[in-house]
Amino acid sequence: MSTEAQSSENTGKFSIRGAQTSDIVAVTGIDTRITNLSKPDYWTDMFERYGNRTNRFFLVAENENTTVIGFTIGEVRAWEFGSKPCGWIFAMGVDPDNRLNKVGSTLFDAMCDRLTSAGVDTVRTMLARDDELNMTFFRAQGMMGGPFIQLEMPLGQGGGK
Repeated sequence: MSTEAQSSENTGKFSIRGAQTSDIVAVTGIDTRITNLSKPDYWTDMFERYGNRTNRFFLVAENENTTVIGFTIGEVRAWEFGSKPCGWIFAMGVDPDNRLNKVGSTLFDAMCDRLTSAGVDTVRTMLARDDELNMTFFRAQGMMGGPFIQLEMPLGQGGGK
């Protein structure tokens, strides 16, 4: 079966709204399907830190049957080494059965709308270089390399000075 046929069969109406405590089980399930790791405590903590807070946004996509089919989390930050306030998207997940139906793009646009309303004019994210799925997605949204370089080093066993 072609991707287009699968997309046509799965296409449906959905809406974007702020996450609620009751959505954490569904968000955990989507993330588990994507990463093969179940992290319910992590997602509960993310909701406590980013749900219903000023300049922090935890959004979900919900289909006609009120099933959560995607999520994103972002915030306004202004502290990274001289960076002016900007938006950051640091979590995004779409149920694999609902990909290619504009769920991710719609979540991205909704997050950008909220970040713009919060007063910023730039959005950033950070990905692993070999994360082709997310790299392709974010580039398709119009994102490109920015002015900062991510640096890292291992800790312990002689790491650090």
